[in-house]
Amino acid sequence: MNFTPDMEKAMHQTHNISYAEYASSLDQMMKVEQKRQKEFEQSKKFIDEVSRQIYK
Repeated sequence: MNFTPDMEKAMHQTHNISYAEYASSLDQMMKVEQKRQKEFEQSKKFIDEVSRQIYK
């Protein structure tokens, strides 16, 4: 996958590592993916709560 400068910038801002570090280290990759999963689950929970309040 070709990473654009914007994607590289986002990786640095969000995870404090470069894409090269991410791609070369399974440990770093797992940490990033676990963080992404946790953020996804938190977002989904928030959306579910807001949806319940809106559609009472």
